[in-house]
Amino acid sequence: MDKPQTIEWLLTGDISIQYKVHRDLLKKDRKDLQDRIVNEGWGKQYLSKRKSSGHWGQGFYQPKWTSSHYTLLDLRNLCLNPENEKVKETIKMVVDTSKAEDGGIQLGLSTSIHSDVCVNGMFLNYASYFQTDEQDLHSVVDSILHELMPDGGFNCRTTRSGAIHSSLHTTLSVLEGLIEFQKAGYSYRMNELQNARKSAEEFILMHQLFLSDRTGKIIRKDFLNLSYPCRWRYDILRALDYFQYSGSEWDERMNLAIQVLLKKRTKNSTWNVQAKHPGKEHFEMEKAGKSSRCNTLRAIRVLEHFKIEN
Repeated sequence: MDKPQTIEWLLTGDISIQYKVHRDLLKKDRKDLQDRIVNEGWGKQYLSKRKSSGHWGQGFYQPKWTSSHYTLLDLRNLCLNPENEKVKETIKMVVDTSKAEDGGIQLGLSTSIHSDVCVNGMFLNYASYFQTDEQDLHSVVDSILHELMPDGGFNCRTTRSGAIHSSLHTTLSVLEGLIEFQKAGYSYRMNELQNARKSAEEFILMHQLFLSDRTGKIIRKDFLNLSYPCRWRYDILRALDYFQYSGSEWDERMNLAIQVLLKKRTKNSTWNVQAKHPGKEHFEMEKAGKSSRCNTLRAIRVLEHFKIEN
């Protein structure tokens, strides 16, 4: 397929894909499509799983991936209308009942003292997107900034096993939360958050998105496998899409990841789902090993943002 054919193929996908293609590739404001996500396709399926308690799954974090936490993250990534009242109600319930002593969101009753900075980053992402009251997010921001590590990134294992080196998984989840908080127009501790963003971005770039800064070898081969939904797991497309979404300028240290991404393009000009993360799902969005509209859309918008021939 050439590019127009690829876009035509994308526009035959889920209504959330159609909306993002118009917004990101065709540069058309189609709020009418966004408003349909609640009543059609994947968005409707996710929302239908919400229980009378206001939660999905067995509560905020159990089980993966059908808990409220990961369902809310999925709905944010589908670009459900941010004014959706049911989603806002669930987030408010979490804010009011699930704060740990450090101000972040606790995963369960057994974790009342320390929260998980990776989860806090993801929570800040969707809570900001769904227009949560800024005051309710102050303590989450405080807890995240408290976890900033000397090497510039973040690691959820600092409070569990005393990690001393940042994690790409955690750092990217936090970055996605910080940029969404900023895009929402909030101002709390913004100078510190911007500095944290810069240092965390530098941490990823220092690793050229997937290489050890000490040995130059691939940190983990699964960082090169393109998944969707990504959940909390890092991969190069998710990282590149963050840099696209944040409006970052080109950095030569992205080049190797871009070259890997280009090599993963199939003969029909699409990108596959290459990895699935084990765990219970509400339903399967796309099949592993098959052409993926989610990954193809994200790959194209990355290439377009950085003006790379595609």
